[in-house]
Amino acid sequence: MTEKSFFAGFGGQGIISLGMLWVYFAMQEGKNVTFFPFYGAEKRGGIARASVIVSDDEIASPLVTTPDSALVMNMDSLPLCEQIIKNDGVMLINSSLVKEDPRRSGIKTVKIEASGIAEQIGNILFANMVALGAMAKLTKALKFTDIEGILKKFFPADKHQYIPLNIKAIQAGFDAV
Repeated sequence: MTEKSFFAGFGGQGIISLGMLWVYFAMQEGKNVTFFPFYGAEKRGGIARASVIVSDDEIASPLVTTPDSALVMNMDSLPLCEQIIKNDGVMLINSSLVKEDPRRSGIKTVKIEASGIAEQIGNILFANMVALGAMAKLTKALKFTDIEGILKKFFPADKHQYIPLNIKAIQAGFDAV
C-alpha cells in the first residue's frame, strides 16, 4: 500500500500540523513516510500545503506531483487540488468553507463540514483533526490502533489536556464519511 496525499488550506488551519501528525501516526504503525510542507510568508491567512506519502514499501521520491487523495480546507485551494489529483482520486472538501464543487470530473468528491463539526465539538481549531479522521477512513492509510497513546507521544505534556478533544474530533471526522 502506498498513499500519496496533498493537504491544502490557509495558514492557521493546522495544515502543516495535520501533515506532521499524519506521518507520525503512520510511523508509529510501522510505515515508511515522507512529509513535505509548504507555507506562505504570512503568519495567518497565507497558503499552507503539505504533501505526504505513507507506504508499506520504501519511498523513492518525496515529491507528490499526482496525489491519490487531496484535502481542500478552503476555497482558494480547490483549483490547485482538482488540477493535480489523479484520475479516480479522492478529494475531501471542507464544505463549511468551500461552497463550490470541483469543475473536474473523474474524481471522487466527499464533503464534510470539518469546521462546523469542530465548532460543535468546542473549537474550530480542531477542524484539521476532523479532516484527519475523515481522510484516514477514506484512504485507509492509517489504522488508528492507539490514537490516545500516539497523541501522547506526539504532543508535549503541556498539550495533553487537549488530547480528549483531539480524539473526539478525529472520531467525528471518521464517522462523518
